[in-house]
This record gives sequence, structure tokens and C-alpha cells, in this order.
Amino acid sequence: MSFMDFFHRKRSGEVAKDRLKLMLISDRANCSPDMMEAIKNDIINVLSKYMEIDNENLDIQITQTESEDGNGTVPVLCANIPVRDMRKRS
Repeated sequence: MSFMDFFHRKRSGEVAKDRLKLMLISDRANCSPDMMEAIKNDIINVLSKYMEIDNENLDIQITQTESEDGNGTVPVLCANIPVRDMRKRS
């Protein structure tokens, strides 16, 4: 997170859009919004150990896809996480 990111605030419309998207995703996956937020935060925390990520533009969704055995659909986690830079390991 850069110094200027500290002062960046989302407009209320952007916040509402993000909340609606989270609700739709959680509904599709039969997963509560709180659980989706916890999953998202865990992914961000783990990846942040190894790389600097763009928190503002990441997109994590759960969608449905056909199962390999053809017996219905299964949930799939899709994550688009922009990487700004790799962290140096000492």
C-alpha cells in the first residue's frame, strides 16, 4: 500500500457495487457474505507475504462449472489479483 492509497476513498456508489457483487457471489456459492469476506481476506494476507498486490483492483468470485464426471455443477473459486511487485525474501 502506497502513501497515497491511504487517502484514497471509494465513492459510495463503488462501495455499494462491491457489496452487491459480494452478495451475488455468496448467494451462488451458498456461502455467507461474512465467509466470503473471510476467504478474500485470508487470500490477501497470504499473498501479501510474497508480493505487493493491488487491493483496489482485485476480483475474487465463486462461480459454478460443470463437474468433471458430468453429474451437475460444482463451485469454482476464480481470483484476478493484480501483482504490483514481488517481495524480496531474506
